[in-house]
Amino acid sequence: MMYEQQQQFHHHQTNKLDMRRKAADHRRTSIQEAESLEVVDLSGMSLDSLPIPSINLGTIYKLDLSNNNLQMIPESLTARLLNVVVLDVHSNQLKCLPNSIGCLSKLKVLDVSGNLLESLPKTIENCRSLEELNANFNKLRQLPDTIGFELINLKTLSINCNKIVILPQSLTHLTSLRVLDARLNCLKSLPEDLENLINLEVLNISQNFQYLETLPYSIGLLMSLVELDVSYNKITTLPDSIGCLRKLQKLSLEGNPLVSPPMDVVEQGLSAVKGYLSEKMNNDHKSPKKKSWVGKLVKYGTFNGALRNHRSEERERFIMSDFRAIDGLASPRHIGMFSPRRLFSPRSYFTK
Repeated sequence: MMYEQQQQFHHHQTNKLDMRRKAADHRRTSIQEAESLEVVDLSGMSLDSLPIPSINLGTIYKLDLSNNNLQMIPESLTARLLNVVVLDVHSNQLKCLPNSIGCLSKLKVLDVSGNLLESLPKTIENCRSLEELNANFNKLRQLPDTIGFELINLKTLSINCNKIVILPQSLTHLTSLRVLDARLNCLKSLPEDLENLINLEVLNISQNFQYLETLPYSIGLLMSLVELDVSYNKITTLPDSIGCLRKLQKLSLEGNPLVSPPMDVVEQGLSAVKGYLSEKMNNDHKSPKKKSWVGKLVKYGTFNGALRNHRSEERERFIMSDFRAIDGLASPRHIGMFSPRRLFSPRSYFTK
């Protein structure tokens, strides 16, 4: 018996050593691969066209072509940047991006700011590793309709100083998104269902001037939101749901013809604004004439701690009588699968 235990112990220790060796080999291989890749900096060289590279394009980790006079990037060149992680082409004269940019499966950072782009190629949706997209200071009028369904790892989207009129509804499926900067555009509205942006911390939609007049009620369901800038628009009334944003630390409202909350409340600061909107929410939804799903959440204490003393059995009766649970399908991760855009798309989004 003792011999068998010793054998088992020895076998266990051998397995642990093998696992450690494999992990060390994997780390060593990753380091060697990273060291074999190159950073190519061709920025600020007044280039009108790209020179024939003297290195294998597949070995490039970061390619910096910024601050030149490039009017185009060859399709064949982009298609061979198989290992590029950072591509910087800001401050050129680009009027379009090559469709082959969709081949860059490892691309994490793309900076195309300061160009003449009027649109982004639909193939950019294939860059599923993309975490940061900077398209500031262009002439963009729209984003690809289905961009939000594909770029599931996107954390920062900067599209300020363009001519964008409307953001695609698919943007609400970017559940990894932390920063959305869409100031200085021509936005007339924001998508509904913003509550799906569960990780959004910074939202800047300022300086859309005479275009943006209202905010969706769902903006108050961005529970990770820390900064909200809606300054210099044409907003007269803030949704009272903004009073529910518990993590909000910075709220910029200047330059709007606000009526609700009134300016004397705004001048008292963030706490006063949130308090005013919370109280308004509670008062409005006490009226039987004004009922909504947000109102029900308020009534049963989801947002306002002052109303959490309702009897638990009353709360349970409300839930059981009006709703039937569907396990897992109500999460932001899955709810988008049932949107009309996906269900009636020629492409199946249910395949892996």
